[in-house]
Amino acid sequence: MSIEWERKFEVTADSPVPWLAKVGTVAEQSEPTESQLDATYFDTRDFRLARAGITLRRRTGGHDEGWHLKLPVAPEQREEIHVPLGENRTKVPSKLARLVTAWSLGEKLVPIAHIATVRFSSDLLDAEGKVLATLADDRVTAEAGGDTARLDAWRELEIELVNGSDPRLLDGAESALRKLGARPAKSSSKLARVLGDRLPVPEQHGKKKSAGFVVGEHLRAQAELLRTHDVGVRTGKDDAVHQMRVASRRLRSALSSFRRVLDRDATAELAGELRWLGRKLAPARDTEVLEQLLNEQVDAQPGELVMGPVKASLTAYFAREETNAGKKALSTLDGPRYLALLRSLDRLLADPPLTGKASRRAAPELEKALRRASKRLRRAEKALASATDRDAALHEVRKKAKQARYTGEAAAPAFGKRVEAWTKKVKEIQSTLGDHHDRIVARELVRQLGVQEHLLTHNAFTYGLLHRHNTAEADRLDAAYRAQWTRLASTSRPRWLTE
Repeated sequence: MSIEWERKFEVTADSPVPWLAKVGTVAEQSEPTESQLDATYFDTRDFRLARAGITLRRRTGGHDEGWHLKLPVAPEQREEIHVPLGENRTKVPSKLARLVTAWSLGEKLVPIAHIATVRFSSDLLDAEGKVLATLADDRVTAEAGGDTARLDAWRELEIELVNGSDPRLLDGAESALRKLGARPAKSSSKLARVLGDRLPVPEQHGKKKSAGFVVGEHLRAQAELLRTHDVGVRTGKDDAVHQMRVASRRLRSALSSFRRVLDRDATAELAGELRWLGRKLAPARDTEVLEQLLNEQVDAQPGELVMGPVKASLTAYFAREETNAGKKALSTLDGPRYLALLRSLDRLLADPPLTGKASRRAAPELEKALRRASKRLRRAEKALASATDRDAALHEVRKKAKQARYTGEAAAPAFGKRVEAWTKKVKEIQSTLGDHHDRIVARELVRQLGVQEHLLTHNAFTYGLLHRHNTAEADRLDAAYRAQWTRLASTSRPRWLTE
């Protein structure tokens, strides 16, 4: 697995071979080496991967022959996952097929294009001989299948950074290449070029300044993040479970908060499934948070106060919990219910159930959703005064703050800076109360672990210290929340947010 950072250029067949020595920190350009690359690209029959900017291929030739899965990260950056060739030429390795499940939805992955490339590669080196980038001069012949075969041939240049080189090198190389007649490639990949107009352009629903357009763009962005972090969960990336839960919560929040724009009856089932997904991922995320928190707290204790096999016991406990939670998370993502959720989400985005009010101007219409979210938050805060269980009541405030924040961030394109300061303060409250809740959960967990250690005749003294520490931290965070609420009340914001 690696990050590929590159820029492509179009040149004519008779353009001279570019010489990029002296560009930026490049001191030398090696003599080109020739290689024959032969790649077969795989996708669903309706190009779901290609539409998402994903390429999946089996390539022979070159130093990195094998199966390559490339996932977009940012403009000019893609994450590449490599698997050895194997003997089967027509079946995608199960490891890679699983990683694209969120896009393929389990549909069969079939060959969709064949691309042969004669590549002349040159290393671009600095004064000390370190390779900064590779210049690839490609002569490409491509064929795409389908109802009508499509053939194409062209020449392109590709500059790919290596060894964490400064991205500004790409700008310097582009300037030099432009002077030689090269132009930035119109397509992001060879596959995108050969497929051409077979990749449908996403439809825009509603005018750009309408409430329906703003909400629709937010839903599309969160759906894309949900799928992106699906891959992270499957490959064990740090924080991927958390980010996937956040995307599912934002989607669910939007379906609930913008019911004047989206038909709530038509989205109720999907909202319920998004809640189900969040709950299924919760154990994995909670385990991550608690393990880090408690290990940090133990490490902060003076050595003479850490009595008994505390670190070893915590390591064993969280290893079991992580294994079980990880298996449950992956089982959820591999199950039919999750695929059905993704299909429902696709249908929603393709044909959103907009109400008659969706065509109205965004700001006046979305203002109502923000006002409702603000009222719910204020009611939850007011209920603290009479709560018999303050910790549980604070957790309710946290949930309402989270929904208010998500609503404010989703509606931000319609308001700009008018609600930015308010949303930021609400986010601070949510964060503080999130930390408070973590301490409450940690306090109960160390009490249970302390009891278990005592029954095993181990010294449970340190668990008592951790219990007291988390109690004190929860009290401190409660006080911090009260100060933040006071600041929120004095924050500049539209009058309608407090009506």
